[in-house]
Amino acid sequence: MKRKLRMGMVGGGRGAFIGSVHRIAAGLDGTIELVCGAFSSDPERSRASGADLLLPENRVYGDYREMFEREAALPADEKMDFVAIVTPNDQHYRPSKLALEAGFPVMCDKPLCLDMEQAKDLEATVETTGLLFGLTHNYTGYPMVKEARQRVRAGELGKIRRVVAEYPQGWLATRLESTGQKQATWRADPKRSGATCCVGDIGTHAANLTEYVTGLPIEEISAELSTFVDGRLLDDDASVLLRLGEGARGVLWASQIAIDEENGLNLRVYGEKGSLEWHQEEPNTLLLKWPDRPRELVRTGGNYARLSPEALGATRLPAGHPEGYLEGFANLYRSFAAALVDGGEPDCPTVHDGVRGMAFIEATVSSSNENAKWTKIRA
Repeated sequence: MKRKLRMGMVGGGRGAFIGSVHRIAAGLDGTIELVCGAFSSDPERSRASGADLLLPENRVYGDYREMFEREAALPADEKMDFVAIVTPNDQHYRPSKLALEAGFPVMCDKPLCLDMEQAKDLEATVETTGLLFGLTHNYTGYPMVKEARQRVRAGELGKIRRVVAEYPQGWLATRLESTGQKQATWRADPKRSGATCCVGDIGTHAANLTEYVTGLPIEEISAELSTFVDGRLLDDDASVLLRLGEGARGVLWASQIAIDEENGLNLRVYGEKGSLEWHQEEPNTLLLKWPDRPRELVRTGGNYARLSPEALGATRLPAGHPEGYLEGFANLYRSFAAALVDGGEPDCPTVHDGVRGMAFIEATVSSSNENAKWTKIRA
């Protein structure tokens, strides 16, 4: 294909956070351009947002239904090639389903939707249409996360015994949602966020990272969800014991009330032969630990030939230049775009990962409601 892929967007208008991240990331390689959008549930805000982005008025829509209908009617050399869904959780399912039914592949922000019924229906729709569906668990796009995965796959750590995943934040240590702060307000609202706040927002990242790096499914969990801030309707802290495939065990802790923590997503994997450690706030470094020799610091860098092809393929900069959050998103978009053009499976999370994430959410809620009863993940 000798042109840029044309992307539409649902959500991500004025006052949104994640929409601009998606736009920057999608455009980072110069192969994708934003051509249209329904940027808000408020038609006037959508039009104003489209004007901010210098889009032509006739490609800025009052709602996503109008967008899909009108885009589908355009000539093949004009209409969008795929759509990015960058809305709050309650607006993932319907736009994604309608987009697929209108013939458009989808890149959706996580979590997949609000409940397992919606998740399974989306999974079935993807299978029926045969269209690509990507889910932006963006941390899987980090070079050192891919390096960690390849080290595990290569057997360097031996059989995995123990996994420790944690994701502490502190931004919801007070009842921020009562001030009208947009990002806090929808996350703390069960109608918009779903059954959880903390687990759905960041706990799913830790669970996805655990499965991605180890290659082991989380099979059963024992969870305690807590709400520490008075008046809050959903959880703001979670402690989860994990039973993974092949007898591995794990601990997952996620919190949004850990004061002065920023985005402390961390992963430790312990095997029979060695262990590894990765910290999102220091994303260029992977720590390898051995029983019979000093620790190794493996660093990101395009000039490091000793890295796996997967890590090198996700590396964009020379050694010593930090890359992470935006580049992680961009790596998912690049792989998704390549699959749209050339066929094959993209190296990014799919609707099936989204179903597993939703199953994890529902299991943690069920377990916590039954005094941390061991509960199977039913994806």
